[in-house]
Amino acid sequence: MKRVFTMGLLVVLCLVLCCGFVLTGCNNTNDNKIRLCEVTHSLFYTPQYLAMALGYFEEEGLEVELSNGGGADNVMTALLTKEADIGLMGCEASIYVYLQGKKDYPKVVGQLTKRDGSFLVAREKMVNFDYSNMEGKTVLMGRTGGMPAMILQYVLNNKGYVNGTNITMDYTIQFSALAPAFTGGNGDYVPLFEPVASQLEMEGKGYIVSAIGHDSGEIPYTCYTASQEFISKKSDKLEKFLRAVWKGVDYVNTHSASDCAKLVAPYFEGTNLDLLTRAIQNYKTYDMWMTTPVTSVDGFERIQQIMKNAGELKVDVPYDAIVDNKVANKI
Repeated sequence: MKRVFTMGLLVVLCLVLCCGFVLTGCNNTNDNKIRLCEVTHSLFYTPQYLAMALGYFEEEGLEVELSNGGGADNVMTALLTKEADIGLMGCEASIYVYLQGKKDYPKVVGQLTKRDGSFLVAREKMVNFDYSNMEGKTVLMGRTGGMPAMILQYVLNNKGYVNGTNITMDYTIQFSALAPAFTGGNGDYVPLFEPVASQLEMEGKGYIVSAIGHDSGEIPYTCYTASQEFISKKSDKLEKFLRAVWKGVDYVNTHSASDCAKLVAPYFEGTNLDLLTRAIQNYKTYDMWMTTPVTSVDGFERIQQIMKNAGELKVDVPYDAIVDNKVANKI
């Protein structure tokens, strides 16, 4: 899963919008439809797919049109141009747009995941792993500025590791190419999302030694985001949407990984059911999903600490400027 945000694209887009450029035919005229754009298609969002599979959106009278943005920059662009009603991505996207000075920037309206969903994979099995044996090793990080890379850097720095001093943090490989790079012989450790991490274990090519999101602490990692206009004018639709998703959250928390895997399997064609089950169980074990859509102040402050540690954020951004919990508090 790649979480790299392209600042230049947003600067250009914001300037275009401010100059009065209007996209025609983009408005959602079906009052029952929610156009949802997700940052990537991932098992990390299992509750959302469960809500689809179990008909929870239909129960709320909604029709969800799902698209894959392929990156936070594309999801944010879809929101700004009104090609999407709701975006699923990291809250850092809204932080970046806010810092560009745009007034009608999208805000976080509900938080789905509360940790980084990647797992640290090593070449050998390690019992009771505690980061103490990583000195002198090479860690494939993903691209500079990507949220997975920033979080892993934060964890490693807090464990006393400094890039180029007692560890090598390799930022030369795109996040989507990390698995083949690792299996090809690069690096000693690599962060991978499910089901790729479990796939490597099943093939004997790597072993999960730690849940990075568990080591970094809770943060608003993946959130539902909407324009302030949508929040103001369509709060009823937003409430129905969040209620349906959190029925999916309740389901994944009260049912077995096997039951969940069978339901979401149609959304991941070609993926082995045993692998889906194993991956979902890992996410359940490490407590990845929120039980409430409300974003906490502590989590928001921590993600800013992570961004500052990586040199991607220079000033504090007010919590209320990015997060709007009015609808989330009703769920």
